[in-house]
Amino acid sequence: MVKMASPEKHIEIVVQQLNKFNPENESTEHLLDESAKVLQTLKVTDGAFVLETLAGCIEYKPLLDIVVNAFFVRDGKHCLFSERNLYVVICYLATFQLEELGLQQFSRIIKSLDIAKMHKFLRFFFNVLNLSTWIKDEWSQIYDSLYVKENWIDPLLGWQPKIEQLMKQLADKLANRVTTVKTSTVTKPKEFDLTTPKPRAILIPEPIPLQEKHQPIPRSTYKPPKEKQHLQEIKYRNRRRAEELLLEANVSQFRCATVKSEKKAPRGIDNVPIKLNAAAILREGALYQRKMEQELNRLESLLRGAHDPSEFLEWQKQMREKDLEQQLAEIECRRLQGKLSHEEAVLARQNVIQENKKKAELKREETAELMHQYAEKRLQEEKEMKELVEQVVEGHKNVKQARMKLQKYKRQIVQEVSEESRELLRRALEEEEEKLRKRYELIQQIRAIESLPFFRNKFVDLTQTAGYGFSGEMSIVELRERLALLKEAQKKAEEEKRDQIIHEKQAKEQLLLDKLEQISLFRAALGRAAALKQEEKKIKSQLTEGPVKDERVLDLQKKITEKTMERKKQAEILKITRQKDGAGPGRSWESYENSLQEPHWKELEESREQQFKMLQNGLMSRETAQKMTAYQAARIGATSCILR
Repeated sequence: MVKMASPEKHIEIVVQQLNKFNPENESTEHLLDESAKVLQTLKVTDGAFVLETLAGCIEYKPLLDIVVNAFFVRDGKHCLFSERNLYVVICYLATFQLEELGLQQFSRIIKSLDIAKMHKFLRFFFNVLNLSTWIKDEWSQIYDSLYVKENWIDPLLGWQPKIEQLMKQLADKLANRVTTVKTSTVTKPKEFDLTTPKPRAILIPEPIPLQEKHQPIPRSTYKPPKEKQHLQEIKYRNRRRAEELLLEANVSQFRCATVKSEKKAPRGIDNVPIKLNAAAILREGALYQRKMEQELNRLESLLRGAHDPSEFLEWQKQMREKDLEQQLAEIECRRLQGKLSHEEAVLARQNVIQENKKKAELKREETAELMHQYAEKRLQEEKEMKELVEQVVEGHKNVKQARMKLQKYKRQIVQEVSEESRELLRRALEEEEEKLRKRYELIQQIRAIESLPFFRNKFVDLTQTAGYGFSGEMSIVELRERLALLKEAQKKAEEEKRDQIIHEKQAKEQLLLDKLEQISLFRAALGRAAALKQEEKKIKSQLTEGPVKDERVLDLQKKITEKTMERKKQAEILKITRQKDGAGPGRSWESYENSLQEPHWKELEESREQQFKMLQNGLMSRETAQKMTAYQAARIGATSCILR
């Protein structure tokens, strides 16, 4: 039993040190060292008790926090949170130091503090229900449940009746009813003069091993690989190329595949066999249903006296045709202007070629003069190098004789050493053979022992459980029976699901058949209406078809003819001058460029003619024609006047 002169002062020091302690920035050993210095400064007699209590509060902090936090939630709602470490110290003394302190010393500590606070906390902590239920369960999550019960819970329950008497005394003090004790009849025992135990030595902290500095994570870990970016670029270029080829194939059709508009025959809609799936049937059925509703609404509005917009639409169509004719004339003018600018550009390029030829001739003469000077310089350097090599060879002849003598001396030394090494090698081989022979005999003995028969028979009872004590444990026979029942139930559910699917499928097929019948009726009606409309359009196009003539177009055609003749004359002059200069039979850059440009312009003219015919016959909209014209001009590299 430990006696303390001033327990209130000791408890106050422990609480102050706990308030200062920060586990994130300070270790337990450092706190104990600082506390020891404080005790020496204050000249505290019983310093071992303070240090032991301080170390215990930090070591068992998780257990103590469970009790103190629950106290503040339930009974200590009106207590100050700044006094939390005071309850932590009292909880530690009651749980771990009560046997060592004794009831009398523990009572002195409790009575030296605030009686109301201590009475409230002890009543909460030494409640039998709390100790036996949630405190035990919470502590068992941190430590072993059997250890918690035997070392902490059972001793606390044993001290509970005596602590109950202490709580009654505290309650009497609160009510100013202090119990009177007859001092005359009580025998005061004298304490034994025993040797005071030495304070426990503070363990020296072990040095924390320093870890090696790890290598930093490479930056390439958080960056996407270059191969992925390269693949994305290739994918994007391939897609653009495929789109251009598709548009080019749609615009530039083969001549053998083009059919004149006057020879076209209207094709019936019902003659094209199309295989429809369920989604297409429902979609087309909904489309025809909407059209029928719109037609009924239109008829109802006409019956109510609404105006028929057919005359206005006819006038609007005529005005659009006039605008289209004007637009076609503008397109033809722009095409001819582009061709005229091309002819002018070719003439300018031919003039530039002649000037470049003269400059190239002068450059060629300068290069030949420089090459002659460089050849003379190289010959002089080679002559000097040969003289230097001859001098070096003369010096090597004397070194060769000394090297021969040295090699002869080394051969003698090698012969002497080789004879000794052979003798040592022979001895080593004999020793190794002896070791291998002994090892072979040992292996033969081990194999003979292993060849003896050894029987291991283990009988298994499939009707018994393994005996591990699990809640759902069962034998193999029971498991097989349950699996069989489960398979039967699953099979029954699958059959019910299959029957349901068949019924739904039959209902859906009936709905699709009804929709198909309705679609066939609508298609027949639309086919007849389309045939009549196509016949009217054909008759109208034959009446209105005629070539587009414009004064600007004729004037531009005349200018283009003049420029073409001038370019051809210039090309003949260049050809004659090339033959005189001896250029050879190879094709020049001008002829190669002309051969590339001519098909482009020819292709552009054919596509424009095809678009003009399609616009006249009503087979293409004006916006589509404009887009195709701009694409063709950009693809062959035409001038800005065409794009405009």
